[in-house]
Amino acid sequence: MTPDMAPGMPPGRDAAAVPGLRERKKERTRQALSDAAVALFLERGFDAVSVAEVAAAAEVSKPTLFRYFPAKEDLVLHRFADHEDESARVVAEGRRTGTAPLDALSAHLLDGLARRDPVTGLCDHPSVLAYLRLLYGTPALVGRLHAYRVRSEEALAGALAAGSEGDPLLARLAAGQIVTVLRVLAEENTARIAAGETADEVEADAVAAAGLAFRALREGLPY
Repeated sequence: MTPDMAPGMPPGRDAAAVPGLRERKKERTRQALSDAAVALFLERGFDAVSVAEVAAAAEVSKPTLFRYFPAKEDLVLHRFADHEDESARVVAEGRRTGTAPLDALSAHLLDGLARRDPVTGLCDHPSVLAYLRLLYGTPALVGRLHAYRVRSEEALAGALAAGSEGDPLLARLAAGQIVTVLRVLAEENTARIAAGETADEVEADAVAAAGLAFRALREGLPY
């Protein structure tokens, strides 16, 4: 498994969504800037490194850096950027194949656990653990992560509402519950691994917890 939130690893996207040459070049630049920043932040701490130092390390100007990343925090959260609408994409693809949203999301989560996807929290790759310590140990980054989760909920609510004629408010409520469930499951896995357990040791419990969580969602949500 390639940890796609680890330094040096780009965030993953469905293979069907192949960008053009220009966008690929932009993504390589974004990745290089993020990699340079994260390396400095891991070495010295997020607050101790200036944007000017990141730009110098990446051999670009500050204006160039800000064209790719509007805020310093975004240099770190770039690793989450492609996952922002992941649940929405999973729901949309599931509908195209006749799979109910919760079934599609549950299968996607179980697949992620099996692949040790860092987003699930079930990953003990050293670089991923270092990244997560940086992320959750920096208040400014935790605050920025909240905005990411809000956008993720909005995208998922849109995908849920698009497949039915139900109340848009119900779709928003459902999206909020699903995103929260995914977050809590990931945090549980992350906490156990941070405490010293390996991903292999946690996996069985993580799979069981995922099953329990999605059974609860199915019983309470009309999706």
